[in-house]
Amino acid sequence: MTADLKGKKVLVIGSGLSGVGSVNLLNKVGAVPVILEENVKATEESIKQKLDEKDRDVTKIIVGKISDEELSEISLVVPSPAVPLDSPTVMRIKAKNIPIWSEIELAYNFANGKMVAITGTNGKTTTTTLVGEIMKAHFGKAYVVGNIGVSYAASALEMDENSVTVGEISSFQLEAVDNFHANVSAILNITPDHLNRHHTMECYASMKENITNNQTKDDTCVLNYDNEYTREFADRCPAKVVFFSTKEKLSDGFYLDGEDIYMSTAHNPMKVMNIHDMNLVGMCNVENVMAAIAMSLAMGVPLTTILSVIRDFKAVEHRIEFVATKNGVDYYNDSKGTNPDAAIQGIRAMSKPTILIGGGYDKGNEYDEWIENFGDKVKLLVLIGQTKEKIAECAKKHGFTKYIFKETFDDALNYCTEVAQTGDAVLLSPACASWDMFPNYETRGKLFKEYVNKLS
Repeated sequence: MTADLKGKKVLVIGSGLSGVGSVNLLNKVGAVPVILEENVKATEESIKQKLDEKDRDVTKIIVGKISDEELSEISLVVPSPAVPLDSPTVMRIKAKNIPIWSEIELAYNFANGKMVAITGTNGKTTTTTLVGEIMKAHFGKAYVVGNIGVSYAASALEMDENSVTVGEISSFQLEAVDNFHANVSAILNITPDHLNRHHTMECYASMKENITNNQTKDDTCVLNYDNEYTREFADRCPAKVVFFSTKEKLSDGFYLDGEDIYMSTAHNPMKVMNIHDMNLVGMCNVENVMAAIAMSLAMGVPLTTILSVIRDFKAVEHRIEFVATKNGVDYYNDSKGTNPDAAIQGIRAMSKPTILIGGGYDKGNEYDEWIENFGDKVKLLVLIGQTKEKIAECAKKHGFTKYIFKETFDDALNYCTEVAQTGDAVLLSPACASWDMFPNYETRGKLFKEYVNKLS
């Protein structure tokens, strides 16, 4: 698809990864991008350094606030995923009836080839990475983009009719889509998250459902049968639905029976693989693998190719990632467990008495179900960050009192190594975002791994 933006002024709000990628694309297609960076601590020079050299002198940069006069010249707005669509600036833009596209909408309008789009509260990164590897193995030319840390817009013009794009798509990126159309989509699950942004579960779920916009019965949407929201959505989904389940034997779809994954069509089950044939651990990864198989088959990839890639696939960094065994203690980095539901999967994957590091930025989540899953696995909870007292109150309510507060990340790590005994596990799975102490969950996870690898 191709949109005509030649000579038109396009406002890009935010100078992060998606903003820089959008500017790069806009300059290439002859548009006139203007960057608005609302963080007043930023400088024009620091923003220029993020841009490609050829984009620096031809891109206007505004730091702070855009005037009504400047806004009147804008034909299109591309906000960063971090910019809420009910922010004061975006509300001014809406009042002027200026079209708003997310970065994925912008990129899609200039990209070619087939699109596989994956969303969900948890499991997106692992599933997207795995599907990307499967697409590369079969199609050769495949791009893995989106919320996974790669700008879709930056690669859009490289994509041709023979390429496949696999996108990890967040609810933030789905707030402003119009033409975006996935040949195969997946909603892996929907559980409470980002309610400080979306305010209600209904709104959050509807943003996730936008991934199926423009799909028809010629397209496929893979849904989690065990999740109430996605199971209910199936009746309204415009695409052909394929379910997966770890709890129910499905007459049509993918399901787990004991330790084997089955594919069933019209009550005719066929064993696909044993879960011990993969390197990933935890029931959450069984779900991710079933979803990946379903999507890949819908894209026409032979099952033999799919299973070959799965057998060689290793865990994604920061997601229940084994780091090392030091002094008889296993250390796991699950920094990507940024909400309670994701962190529950981290606990379920542990087989040893576990010292758990939790806490961080408050996204408005509740922690009851997370704490209820501690069972007899969590021997100690080490709490840090903005949410530590909120989590402690919730833990007490559920009768769990084996927690301790630490002021810094280093304090928490030092304490864990002091009290951990041979046969224990130390798990970083915070159930919270990182933004109160770190720029992102990757930094948090890398610092954890650096600390562990330095232990004697």
